[in-house]
Amino acid sequence: MSADESSQESGTDSPQSAGGDKAQSTGAQTVDPDEGGDGHHAFWADEVADEIEARDPDEPIVIKGGVSPSGIPHLGHFNEILRGFFVAEVLRERGHEVRQVFTSDDKDALRKVPRQLADSDWNIVGLGEVDAGALGRNLGKPYTDIPDPFGDHDSYGAHFTDLLHQSAEMLDVPVEMLSNTELYREGTFDDVVEYVLEHQDEAREILAEYQDKIDEDYVPFQAQCSECGVLTTNITGVDVENESVDYVCEGLEAGGQQIDGCGHEGTATFREGKLPWRFEWPGQWQVLGVDFEPFGKDHAEGSWPSGKDIAENFLHIQPPVPMTYEWFTLNGEALSSSSGNVVTVHEVLELLEPEVLRYFFVRNPKKAKDFDISRLDQLVDEFDRFERIYFDEVEDDDLKRLADRAYPFTVDDVREERVRLPYTFAAVLGMTDDEDLREQMARNEGHITDDTPEWAIEEAMKRVEKARTWAERLDNEYNYRLQVELPETDFDSEVAAALDELADFVDEGHTGEEIQGEIYETAKRNDVATGDFFQAGYRLFFDATQGPRLGTFLGELDSEFVVKRLRREE
Repeated sequence: MSADESSQESGTDSPQSAGGDKAQSTGAQTVDPDEGGDGHHAFWADEVADEIEARDPDEPIVIKGGVSPSGIPHLGHFNEILRGFFVAEVLRERGHEVRQVFTSDDKDALRKVPRQLADSDWNIVGLGEVDAGALGRNLGKPYTDIPDPFGDHDSYGAHFTDLLHQSAEMLDVPVEMLSNTELYREGTFDDVVEYVLEHQDEAREILAEYQDKIDEDYVPFQAQCSECGVLTTNITGVDVENESVDYVCEGLEAGGQQIDGCGHEGTATFREGKLPWRFEWPGQWQVLGVDFEPFGKDHAEGSWPSGKDIAENFLHIQPPVPMTYEWFTLNGEALSSSSGNVVTVHEVLELLEPEVLRYFFVRNPKKAKDFDISRLDQLVDEFDRFERIYFDEVEDDDLKRLADRAYPFTVDDVREERVRLPYTFAAVLGMTDDEDLREQMARNEGHITDDTPEWAIEEAMKRVEKARTWAERLDNEYNYRLQVELPETDFDSEVAAALDELADFVDEGHTGEEIQGEIYETAKRNDVATGDFFQAGYRLFFDATQGPRLGTFLGELDSEFVVKRLRREE
């Protein structure tokens, strides 16, 4: 959900003002997957579904999320989309009709120029690569009234929303994207706006409990200036009967600073402006009939208490079942569009399969976690183990119940014959472009057998390209290229003899660990410096002076290929 406008309203959005008796329950009592407990579901989405069903909601059940399109559509936005997806899938499994919607709060004002943007091909670009001045000249205007810096969409807001929708499709999440601008334009908010402005005194009174600087002149509406397009909070008159307001374009406060208007005095209809965030959010619940909405812990302390209060005691509607999720960090730092510490779904899916990313969000939403790209192999291995637990290939009493329940929601099709190559082994296979050699190496390690279906082999090999991209992007110890053709070399007689001996050892059939130890022994027996002998091996296989752990790597290659290369044979 959007928080961007909280700081734009008159007054200060203070989480502390929502404490005390206003603190409310914000969702199911989710247990860690490694905790038992009678009466608890193994999967948090079942607990949320129970709460929703307990209300006996009308169908379709509506699950919502939302974001203000302020920068790059990044992985953090998928907290709400995927949390909502799992709950939706549980409810569908129980026979309910479900509508999952995600609002682009694109009627919000642009309050600062982002440092980075994503183009239509998901390239992250700096402001120097686009018309940043066009953005800077449009501060205070709704995102849908700002030109797309890339010229691909009708507006900056439409560009962002389209990328977000593409991301959901990449993960096969059937979410319906809704534009707040369109909802206002179509009159969906008319009744809510009319009610709020008809009961201004009440609205001011309830809002003053959560925000400072709410005085008798405050009007809970922002009009868009017909001259300059900036949203202004200076409403000088309200005509409920004609569904319009008078205004003086003085702009609005955003991010602690004032965005000035042009001074124009005019009249705007209810559809030519918007509600402030604290009324708009519960207004969305009303007009969309929202039954469930997840949100970050910042809103649990700030916007949720006021939204719940406004819904129940002002709009007189039932607020949705809430669920607070903990933020996750990226590479140990907070996700931040403004600082550039973001990763997109498109980027992530270049590095791992969709089911692994879904699994990341299956885990306890109440527990902080880090999405560390340098340790992506650990996340993939964790998912692979989760899958094996589901198929009873690994015993784990703590995780078994969660795996049995949640694993089927992570994959498009449950198929026991799937082959998962360990991620770092896939990175090793990515050192060669020879697909036959890749498969032979996988067979040598026992990951593929004569009984493995062809479709499973094809799927398994897709991970190789993802792991290769990971190695290249991080330039880590797997970012090397195996030389399929014999490089030109000129070794002295001692090194040549040692290589021949090592070839004989490999030909006898030994593991990678055994080969690694033998490299040291062979060098010693032939009076060759250990470093020189390793360099000789790297020259033969990588045409370089360094590389991955050599013995382990050689143990994963086709032994016939290794023997011929050590003997310098074509």
